[in-house]
Amino acid sequence: MTHDPQPDAPDPRVARMIATLFGAGDLPLAPGTWGSLAAIPLALLAVIIGGQLLLAALILIGFVIGVWASGRLAAFHRLRDPQRVVIDEVIGQWVAILPLALDWRFYPVAFVLFRFADITKPWPLKSLERLPGGVGIMADDVGAGVYAGALTWLIAVWFGSQNTLPTLFG
Repeated sequence: MTHDPQPDAPDPRVARMIATLFGAGDLPLAPGTWGSLAAIPLALLAVIIGGQLLLAALILIGFVIGVWASGRLAAFHRLRDPQRVVIDEVIGQWVAILPLALDWRFYPVAFVLFRFADITKPWPLKSLERLPGGVGIMADDVGAGVYAGALTWLIAVWFGSQNTLPTLFG
């Protein structure tokens, strides 16, 4: 659902490209799922090029840029959190992947757990949504990524993979 844009506001082209991840957020049915899926090959590429450290740096940079872009697009459409904004899902998915980024076998687990946490919004994620502007749009997805990343890591430990999975955390 897109509300009419502000009549006097200039078209936020750059913000729209970033916030929708170059149109992934405009795909039909489940834009958040499309954004999360698009995040996976980008995370894998970042890890191949620069390991977990590059992925962590991209998360930080992406969060800051995402706050600006999502806030700008939300204001343009006069919506609190437009469905077409998926940069929050991209960054949240990357957070979910980060603890086990060196083992791609856990990416599908991180994806499923992230989507579940993002959709169900367990405590206190719902309250993060109420933060103002782009911060609120981004924060609940980063929180969902933290939950999903921690659970993915625990699953890896459960299956005995932790000894073969070097991570930023040990």
